[in-house]
Amino acid sequence: MDVPEHYQHAVIPHIMVDDAAAAIDFYTRAFGASELFRLDGGHGRIVHAEISIEGSTLMLGDPEPPFAPPGATTPVALHVYVPDVDALTERAVAAGAELLAPPADMAYGARQSMLRDPFAHIWIFLTPLDA
Repeated sequence: MDVPEHYQHAVIPHIMVDDAAAAIDFYTRAFGASELFRLDGGHGRIVHAEISIEGSTLMLGDPEPPFAPPGATTPVALHVYVPDVDALTERAVAAGAELLAPPADMAYGARQSMLRDPFAHIWIFLTPLDA
């Protein structure tokens, strides 16, 4: 079986959001995401889409059973390494992300921030301190 290179050696997150089209727009503006593709489900809904953030693939779509969107928050955090956590955090907050923890140097060797997107997903962005 030939697994596409961008799926090899990875667990691929697949999140559900109310208004996946708006989420793709937000992730593009806030996190610099690139849309890879989308399958339109009609009536403004997206059955399945994929975006890339810093070379990682994220699947998303409007929820259809058995999936549901998160409530006020989600029990999952998405970690992404980026070249400049401070710049990304500033851009994301300007785009509408909620700042949960500002960029700070962490004991484990990374500068990190934590954000909640308008769709209730928690994101942790990191830049290695030796970068």
